Amino acid sequence: MAGIELVGKIGSMALIERGDIDYNKFARIGRQLRPGMVWVTSGATEIGRLDYMRRTGVELTGDKDEIKTDYAAQGQSVLMQTYRMFIDEKYSVRQLLVEHRHFNDPAKRRHIADMLLRSAEQGAIPIVNYNDAVSAEENRKMEIEKLKESKGDVCELVDNDETAARIACMVEAKTLLILSTLDGIFYDVGDKGSLIKSICGKTKEETISLIDEAKSRCRGTSRMGSNGASAKLEYIKPCVLSGTKVIIASAKYDISDILSGSAPRTVIG
Repeated sequence: MAGIELVGKIGSMALIERGDIDYNKFARIGRQLRPGMVWVTSGATEIGRLDYMRRTGVELTGDKDEIKTDYAAQGQSVLMQTYRMFIDEKYSVRQLLVEHRHFNDPAKRRHIADMLLRSAEQGAIPIVNYNDAVSAEENRKMEIEKLKESKGDVCELVDNDETAARIACMVEAKTLLILSTLDGIFYDVGDKGSLIKSICGKTKEETISLIDEAKSRCRGTSRMGSNGASAKLEYIKPCVLSGTKVIIASAKYDISDILSGSAPRTVIG
């Protein structure tokens, strides 16, 4: 069975430009996706909000969980339509919506991994997103607490950085690429000269120690409400231990330039 060359992830705000969908970003990504890659994408909720406002002229009001559900349900179709528009027509595109429970159940985890690996053989590109449309925050927290009581080590999927890292480990990907609005991991996001270009030790264990050192020096996040560089570094530890190379870079650069090293990036492992 063919392996997975790359698991990539892009955040919501990297897909939005001046309050609208950044079609240039979708075009650049779509042109470079091919079978053997798995693409994890955020953006459904924000794109659903923009699409709703464009059609009605107003935002939804009321319960926050219900609003998120409604926007996500609307945004998923737009998100997939936009990716399909720019991916080479000779490739199939498959949507996969996941929740934390799928990754905490060994049978479901294996089922998902097999589907992703089959896609590589069948000329298809899986587009993965967390299924916000069916996940109420209060219920999600209760489910996770129950799982922690019975299992201890639990996958929460609090954001798609964790989703991408879990998938990369699950399919033993060669490379995990996390795209954001920043050029990589910084000691201080306010100091553009503090980009960490490489986090790599002589052993995997030494690399983990260097990751912890970088985490302790990271300050700030790329946007309000994001988990920031420290969370990304924690999520990718299992990938490093399993032998996956991790790259964190800005979505403004071509994937090919990031992978080749001709664009700024942080390489880990």
